[in-house]
Amino acid sequence: MEGFRPPAEQAWDVQRRLIVTVDDFGLSVPVNEAIERGHRDGIVTAASLMVAEPAAADAVARARANPSLAVGLHVVVVAGRPLLPPERIPDLVGADGLFSSELARVGVKYFFGRGLRAQLEAEIRAQFEAFRATGLSFDHVNAQCHYHLHPTILGLILKVARDYGRPPVRIPDEPFGPSWRAQRRDLGARLAQAVFLSPFLQLMKARLRASGVAHNDHVFGFNDTGRMTQERVLAYLAQLPAGTTEMYFHAATERWPEIARDLAAYQLEDEYAALVSPRVADAVRASGAQPSRFRDLVDAR
Repeated sequence: MEGFRPPAEQAWDVQRRLIVTVDDFGLSVPVNEAIERGHRDGIVTAASLMVAEPAAADAVARARANPSLAVGLHVVVVAGRPLLPPERIPDLVGADGLFSSELARVGVKYFFGRGLRAQLEAEIRAQFEAFRATGLSFDHVNAQCHYHLHPTILGLILKVARDYGRPPVRIPDEPFGPSWRAQRRDLGARLAQAVFLSPFLQLMKARLRASGVAHNDHVFGFNDTGRMTQERVLAYLAQLPAGTTEMYFHAATERWPEIARDLAAYQLEDEYAALVSPRVADAVRASGAQPSRFRDLVDAR
């Protein structure tokens, strides 16, 4: 892979793979810059594209200039901008034309509102189609705020994905033991997340297996979203379990005027610094985990 250049004599642990993904590709130019530089000069192997955001065209141009960067689709059905006009999805967006950020309320609405499914499917299909129109290889699929954990959304993604080659899907399963040993903080929050998400994760894994869709085994970054600093990343790298781990980030080279309030609380510049840190690159090499992309999981089958 061009972006992360290990020594020629590097011996990888064939039992462990590491995918390093940055989400929100296309959200802004500073995010796109962080992803491109993180791939060229750091450990980034993949990025998740938001096809409806203002800097999506810039992101696609950067991806084409860096063909070793794996790019997937970041499906947005909450807390973001739709691709379809409001009149096509009137029950999904507010007066501002955006998806709601009230995740719990929307989750109930999407589950019980069967009349919404046609609109949701239309929007999800439009995003898949927009990604295909870029001409980029379809590396993976995930969703804003991990909303592909929602049974309704996952079902629609799997339905639509059949027409787009069934790309691999992120399973946002952060293993409690390694997560706790790495950070030794927020015990209650880490345990609560593990317990609450367990039934959703088990259902997701079963549905992906039944659909023949490839996926990672673990993630790191779920419990430290927006706080994946160098020290946290180094601690996670020391606890990589067997299998395929995806470590994901939200990074930017600087702030931008239109940044959303929730994202403004993230340590975006610190996460970018971690991605291009020589110490982190050395730790990846020392871990022995093979830098990978989701498409490698398909090739390995």
